[in-house]
Amino acid sequence: MTGPAVVAIPIRSFDDAKTRLSGVLSASDRRRLAEAMAERVVRAAHNLPVFIVSDDAKVATWADGLGVEIVAPGVTGLNASVAVAVDHLSSDLPPDGRIIVAHADLPRAADLRVVTGAGMAIAPDTARDGSNVLSLPAGTDFTFCYGPRSFDAHCREATARGLDITVIDDESLALDIDDPADLAMLADVDESDVRRRS
Repeated sequence: MTGPAVVAIPIRSFDDAKTRLSGVLSASDRRRLAEAMAERVVRAAHNLPVFIVSDDAKVATWADGLGVEIVAPGVTGLNASVAVAVDHLSSDLPPDGRIIVAHADLPRAADLRVVTGAGMAIAPDTARDGSNVLSLPAGTDFTFCYGPRSFDAHCREATARGLDITVIDDESLALDIDDPADLAMLADVDESDVRRRS
């Protein structure tokens, strides 16, 4: 990573987080899981400044407890919120700076700084469907396309903008938690790690 970089982590709310896990986790357990994963992602920024993108008062309180700043986008929807935050953060970065946008549900995130490249760098999920971590040069004109098949959509957008694409296949950033199958995969990975260390 040649220039300065900042990390933006969008979080809508912890209170209604991970509703697809409601069949296996209580509301309080889902909240604790969401907070723990988000804190892991914050720590994975290491020495980079982190900004939580949220209009939720409880998320702001949580971020304050970690010493992390908030960007309140004042708009609805993930794509619009990320666009507002990226525009805001780009204004304080030099031309060689980068903005890393990371999902908050990466329970094994180790180092967000590896997601870098000449143009758009992207770390997909295990299925190469989602865009778990995405990195862009500051000030890039870019339309965010989060949602189903966002990995392909973001690659098409980068190509349309004339940006080089660097795909970062990093196991620690590939696993995101959306449904019970993801939880089971996390348990399997953790169990394998324990066996390797023993």
